[in-house]
Amino acid sequence: MTTSFRGICVASAALALFSHCAAADQESAAPKATASEPTAEAVAIPAATAPEAVVQESDDSGLSFNAGADLRIRQEIMDHVPGNPYGGFRAFRFRESGYRNHIRFRPRVWAELKGDAGSAGAWTLYGRIADEFRWNSRPANRTTAWPGEIVLDNLYLEGKDIFDGFLDLKVGRQDLCGLCGLYRVFVDGTPGDGSRTLYTDMASFRFHVTETSTLDVFGLYNFDSASDFRIGDDRHRLSSLSSRFPDGSGNQDDWGAGVVWGQTPTEWLEYQVFAITKRLREAQRPQTSRRTDLFGVRVQPRLSDTVKTDFDFMYQRCGEWSGFAGINWRSSRDGWKPTCGADYRYMSGKWDPMWGRDARESEMYPYGTHNGVGWWSNQHYLKLWGGVEFAPRHKVIVSTGPVFAADRDGVGGGNGRFKGLFSRALYTFPIWTPAKDKGERFEIYGHVIAELFNPGDYYDTDKPGYFFRWQIDFAF
Repeated sequence: MTTSFRGICVASAALALFSHCAAADQESAAPKATASEPTAEAVAIPAATAPEAVVQESDDSGLSFNAGADLRIRQEIMDHVPGNPYGGFRAFRFRESGYRNHIRFRPRVWAELKGDAGSAGAWTLYGRIADEFRWNSRPANRTTAWPGEIVLDNLYLEGKDIFDGFLDLKVGRQDLCGLCGLYRVFVDGTPGDGSRTLYTDMASFRFHVTETSTLDVFGLYNFDSASDFRIGDDRHRLSSLSSRFPDGSGNQDDWGAGVVWGQTPTEWLEYQVFAITKRLREAQRPQTSRRTDLFGVRVQPRLSDTVKTDFDFMYQRCGEWSGFAGINWRSSRDGWKPTCGADYRYMSGKWDPMWGRDARESEMYPYGTHNGVGWWSNQHYLKLWGGVEFAPRHKVIVSTGPVFAADRDGVGGGNGRFKGLFSRALYTFPIWTPAKDKGERFEIYGHVIAELFNPGDYYDTDKPGYFFRWQIDFAF
């Protein structure tokens, strides 16, 4: 077991929280099912968060106690994924990844304590621990056993409507996904472990300046996971929680801060203006570091009740820039609900994805991005998509589109810019839905994803890459 002073302090707080949980759980109360996190459909890529069934208790003091658990089981099969898997930038001929077939199991347990202090705000103390173990058919040397390790996944204090609604805050270890609604900047604070965890250690504050405007201020820090709070046998641990430095070296530290101004001048328009800075430092070689300063604007006009658009422009002080434009339509009719849309995203040749090293666009391609896992950069990507929700929580989405390199850098081994044609199909579905009005809380749901990548002349191969996953989630 490897811990740090901060890890011991955090662990003590977690033990105190769960001691209270154990005591409260002995009291009689009618179980009540809730969904405290987004559904798998909402965040299927990455699917590190999911609905969690809970036991809820309250007393006359206004305090309420919730607890729950979930188990995620997924199998992934892939082959011929182009790029340099396992990180490590190499400015020469690419190598494609070989055949992989593995099953991943991720149990989590969580608890929260809530209280309302009137004008002083509504407060929540939340804690969650997680583990993930794997069985690999190939490569077999990456198989891990349970319990390989226990990770402190979340531990934060959240306050809402403080000072009569002027301030919201959240301090501690928390999921980074979608901070301030900027999903193309903030997704995963720990990209080195897939979607086992998404956390970062962060303090964020939102000031409600007027009824239509907010100011967000935040600071975050991710440190070398070797000194994090992780209980287990070092010989059987999974890979680093944090990801490798872009040059392929060991664990990284990163920290950052930013301000985001958001305003909704009319019900048909929202916009944000933001400035964010990030610094990476290679933990074993502190002299190796890089700093990225980002400035951006995002505008979201609503053309009608069923048609929405989304645009952003971001510039990094090193001279790189990125842009996005998208439009989507969703039917408001009863019964079958079709939807469709088109997206275009540009990232310049040396664009730094910040904390957007994610799998939202593809589950397969992050295994082959050249500057490390999920390092999205150097691309034009035009995507057309459509789907239908044909029953409650039964949804099918298919998409396809070409990917081009912004710069002809030769990293793929070919002599062109056409990276290839990427196609994907996703189906999300419930298996067992609880009757919440009867106090039921057990739930089962899942999704299936299939992806196909036909490489172009950017690569020196014409072998199609493919990816398939099935996933089942149990909420207790």
